[in-house]
Amino acid sequence: MSAGLAGMVITFALQVVFMIHIYLNFYVRSAADLETQMISVERVHEYSKILVEEGSLSDDPTLASDWPKDGGIVFKELCTRYRPGLDLVLRNISCEIHPGEKIGIVGRTGSGKSSLVLSLLRIIEPTSGNILIDRIDIKSLRLHQLRSRITIISQDPVIFSGSIKNNLDPLQRYSDSQLWHALELAHLKDFLIVGWCLSIGQRQLVSLARAILQRSRVLILDEATSAVDVETDELMQRTIRTQFKDCTVLTVAHRINTILDCDRVMVIDQGQLVEMDTPLSLMEDPSSHFYALAAGSGLLP
Repeated sequence: MSAGLAGMVITFALQVVFMIHIYLNFYVRSAADLETQMISVERVHEYSKILVEEGSLSDDPTLASDWPKDGGIVFKELCTRYRPGLDLVLRNISCEIHPGEKIGIVGRTGSGKSSLVLSLLRIIEPTSGNILIDRIDIKSLRLHQLRSRITIISQDPVIFSGSIKNNLDPLQRYSDSQLWHALELAHLKDFLIVGWCLSIGQRQLVSLARAILQRSRVLILDEATSAVDVETDELMQRTIRTQFKDCTVLTVAHRINTILDCDRVMVIDQGQLVEMDTPLSLMEDPSSHFYALAAGSGLLP
């Protein structure tokens, strides 16, 4: 083969390899895009089966304006899952929480603690069973009405850009004196005099100030102190004990020591309520789940 012919063959071969490389890259990219788009199609298909949440912000006139007045909560054989086809995350939860009772909710990661909170707010709907607050089935309530009457302080507080006043009272329902009083009770007043720059713990205190303003009869703490320092934890616990002493308080606990002064403790394991009793009674029983959790936290020898 002459040198010219060999050069031409090599040139064409390189062009073919280059074209194959381009088409192969295009194929891989297209396959990846198709996979991503199919996930979107799957989600749209899933969402099309979900009942549209109520968009109305108006209240049901048949519901008392001061509901919940007492704060009693009853779970009746509650079962729920995050979507059809998935396993149940809560299985036959049945218990009664008395008005004004302080309840700790504990369990290992993934046991169903936060799912119980989501069920109370109807973020996930029951597969079967009921939740009653002050003898009213929450399934019969409008979502806005239900969620606006229950206060929750979550692990990740939402802070909007803007002033502290707009964060505490976006609908301008309260006077400046009420806002300052709430900030004082939440131990935030001195920080705000220095400047509007808050740490994670102080953001939790902003959520606490919101709860003080709202004065709901049902307060939920969803691992609210898990990411804060010990000092902020103590401030929050002290304020909750004094400002919400007549309210029903549900505390999803990350630190076992934060719920030792609760009236009773709910122990959730694999979506089931396995124990519910006073902390002292459970800690005196070496065979209890709560005893194992307390021992794992270093609270027991």
